[in-house]
Amino acid sequence: MGMTMVEKILARATGQAAVKAGDVVEPKVDLAMSHENAALVLNQFLEIYKGTGLEAKVWDPSKIAIIFDHRVPAESSKTATNQKKVREFVAAQGITKFHDIRGDEGGICHQILPENGYVRPGYVVVGTDSHTTSHGALGAFAFGIGATEMASVWALGSVLNVEVPGTIKVVAKGKFPAYVLPKDLILYLIGKISAEGANFKVIEYHGEAIEKMDTSGRLTICNMSVEAGATSGIVPPDAETRRYLKEVAGVRETVAVFGPDPDAVYDQEIEIDVSKLEPQIACPHTVDNVKPIGEVAGKPIQQIVIGSCTNGRLDDIEVAAKMLKGKKVARSVRMLVFPASGRIFREAMAKGYITTLMEAGALVANSGCGPCLGVHQGALGDGETALSTTNRNFKGRMGNPNSEVYLCSPAVAAASALTGVITDPRGDR
Repeated sequence: MGMTMVEKILARATGQAAVKAGDVVEPKVDLAMSHENAALVLNQFLEIYKGTGLEAKVWDPSKIAIIFDHRVPAESSKTATNQKKVREFVAAQGITKFHDIRGDEGGICHQILPENGYVRPGYVVVGTDSHTTSHGALGAFAFGIGATEMASVWALGSVLNVEVPGTIKVVAKGKFPAYVLPKDLILYLIGKISAEGANFKVIEYHGEAIEKMDTSGRLTICNMSVEAGATSGIVPPDAETRRYLKEVAGVRETVAVFGPDPDAVYDQEIEIDVSKLEPQIACPHTVDNVKPIGEVAGKPIQQIVIGSCTNGRLDDIEVAAKMLKGKKVARSVRMLVFPASGRIFREAMAKGYITTLMEAGALVANSGCGPCLGVHQGALGDGETALSTTNRNFKGRMGNPNSEVYLCSPAVAAASALTGVITDPRGDR
C-alpha cells in the first residue's frame, strides 16, 4: 500500500520503511520554531533540568529558530523583559537562527523561515504557533505544538507520541479568474468542509491550480489549513519549490522533490474548480462562516488590514498598490498595511508600492503581526468593523469583543478601501 506525503515524511523521520495513519511515532525534528513565546518555552526547558545537576543545553542549536514578531516593538515592560531573557538564552545556547526586532532581517516567523531557506521538502517542522502549517507549502510536515512539548523538543530533538494523521486530498483544477486569488480558494474550502472538517488530518493539495500557483499562494492555503481543523497542509514539492528555494531563499545545495505514491490511501478526496470561484468573505465570528462576496457587498467598514503571515507578501502588496495607484482611500476608512518581513518591505519600497499606498492614504507600518492579534497595533473601537487579509476573525481577535472582523483577499481589501464598504474587485456584476 502506498504512502501519502505525511506518511513518507514521518517514515523518514523515524527511520522506518513505512508508516500508516494511526501509527504512533516519535519523529526527529528538522526545525523547531518559536516567537516571543520562546520565553515560556525557556521556563519549561529549564524545569526539565532542575535538580538534575546537568547543564541545560539544547539538543542542536542549528535546528532552532526564534523570531520576534507578535509584539514588535515591545508594547510593555513585561514583553520587553521577556524578549531580553530570550536574547540572553539565544546567545548562551549559540542559536544563530534568531531574528530580532530589526529592519534588515526581522519579520513574521512564517515568512522568515521560508525566505531564509530554513524549511526544505521532507522536513518535520514544529512551532509554538498554530499557523506553523504554513511551511507545508515547501513540502514539509509542519504543525503547531505547545510550550511544554517544545521544551521537550529543545532537549531531545524529537516529538513524543505523534499519531500519524490521515490525509484529505484536495484537487484544485482550472484557472483562477481575474481578481480571484489563493485566499479565495482556501476560504471556500474552509466554508465547504467547516472549521472541524479536517480535524487531526493533513490536507494534501494537488491539481492544475496548485501546480501553477507560486509559493506565496501555497503559503496562504497551507497557513489557513489549520482553520479547517487540519494538523497541517502540504503541497508536494515540485519545480516551483526548487525555484523558490534557489531564487528567493538562496539555497545552493540540491533540493530533493517527491510526492505521494500513486496508490496512496486518502480518507477523503475533494475537487474544486477554481475557474468557477468568485471572491469569498469569511463573516463574523468564525472562519468557516464563508459567503460569496455578492451576499455581503455594501457592508460599511472602518478599518482595512493588508498583511500578516497569510497575505503580507510582495505579491499581496502589489495587488493593493496597483488597484490604489492614483486613487484615494475613502475618508471613512483607516487602511493599515503590514509587510510580512523587512525584506518584503524593502522590495516593496524599491518597486514604488509603499509610496503608492501612502499617497493613497494607507498607513504602512513595520513588519509584524500587528492587528491580527490586536495586541498593540490596530485595535478596533466599539461597534467598528474591519475587513482584513489575516487568518482569523474570532470575537475579540482584533482587540475588541465589541467589534467585527471580516476576512478577504488583498484584491477585495484594496477595492473596499476606495469605497468604504465591502466591494467586489471585479466591478459591477
